[in-house]
Amino acid sequence: MRVDVVTLFPEFLQALAGLGVIGRAIADGKIELKAWNPREYASDRHRSVDDRPYGGGPGMVMTVEPLRSAIRAARDADPRPARTSLMSPQGRRLDQQAMRDLAKRGRLLLVCGRYEGIDERLIELEVDEEFSIGDYVISGGELAAAVVIDAVARLQPGVLGDEQSAEQDSFMDGLLDHPHYSRPEVENGQAVPEVLLSGDHAAIERWRRKQALGRTWLRRPELLQVERLTEEDRILLQAFQQEFETEREASGETRN
Repeated sequence: MRVDVVTLFPEFLQALAGLGVIGRAIADGKIELKAWNPREYASDRHRSVDDRPYGGGPGMVMTVEPLRSAIRAARDADPRPARTSLMSPQGRRLDQQAMRDLAKRGRLLLVCGRYEGIDERLIELEVDEEFSIGDYVISGGELAAAVVIDAVARLQPGVLGDEQSAEQDSFMDGLLDHPHYSRPEVENGQAVPEVLLSGDHAAIERWRRKQALGRTWLRRPELLQVERLTEEDRILLQAFQQEFETEREASGETRN
């Protein structure tokens, strides 16, 4: 996969390219990452990429021409087609299914905005889709682009080494992940669940599935699409709920 990023801060991507999963993916040739700085396409001697907004108001707006030239240069740098994706709070909310869809593409072209926003005419002329990582405000699209790059990189074959690592992540099957434990067996009086020490792999898988179902029910119930659960899932979830209610009553707690 090739990822082109239009950004005023290419050094951000340079740092990203040397870290963790993304760094390994680039080193192994699984991901190619290229930054395109709109300032390099500015026509004035100050390399301006922004101007005051028409109609007044605070801040500055990124202007059309430098961004358009950078986007087109990035698009033309590889013969494979690429949809131009703007990182924007007004875009489609990204989830794991969206990341899986993006990971199947041969190319990504991500555009990072700054300041108060981007001239709407640039969006109408050059942008094919807009993506959001959440309903909150950050200073620019670079962090959002980094989230996308990391999420799609780990879905590329061979990047994680153990393919099961990605398959067992939270949200991969619509559920939160199950709890994880490592050594020592007892920490501050809390012991690792006995089933994980049993060596019974079938029992361990049932326990993990039950915990994933239960954790999703407790923390993100909107993700739990009950109608899609198998009969075994329903039994495991019911068992978790009964155990939870029993423990809650024993402790005198109430669930909000």
